[in-house]
Amino acid sequence: MDDTGQAFEGRLGERLKSLRIRQNYTLDQLAMASAVSRAMISRIERGEASPTAALLARLCEALGLSLSAFFAPDEPDRSPLVRRSAQHLWRDPITGYLRRSVSPPGVPSRVDIVEVAFPAGARVAFPPREGSRSMTQHIWLFEGALEMVMPAQTYRLQPGDCLFMDIGDAFEFHNPTDQPARYAVILDRGR
Repeated sequence: MDDTGQAFEGRLGERLKSLRIRQNYTLDQLAMASAVSRAMISRIERGEASPTAALLARLCEALGLSLSAFFAPDEPDRSPLVRRSAQHLWRDPITGYLRRSVSPPGVPSRVDIVEVAFPAGARVAFPPREGSRSMTQHIWLFEGALEMVMPAQTYRLQPGDCLFMDIGDAFEFHNPTDQPARYAVILDRGR
């Protein structure tokens, strides 16, 4: 299911509004908790704006969700198998970063698997997120090259390399080449 078009922006906005209301957050409360402006949240909810990966991560953290949980349906069929054609796609409107939710939704697992196609020269930065301190991830590079910029060190990954990291810290994905990179993120939602 290619969720990268204009219709998806509307569904993404409806999903954000539904989750916000379910948690009894006003627009102002979610804005305060996520450090995203009330106006931007309102535009996203109305389908007038598409959030960047970093902005959506901040909204998800404020709602107590991983990105995978955000995109998962509320009433999953809990099948242990999800076909590629049913895996949700989301494209960052700024970088073109394409995120595919690979894990079957609704299964009783703390682990989410995501496949990412990362354009040449792209860069996505995530600020420190205190609410995500219990979450970790592995970045497993399949094709291309990827730099993971961490507060204390930058790691340059080549195909086959795998980096483990705490996602509560600030970090940045950077493709320093003129070729796309493809990698998997294996996210553990909590210890």
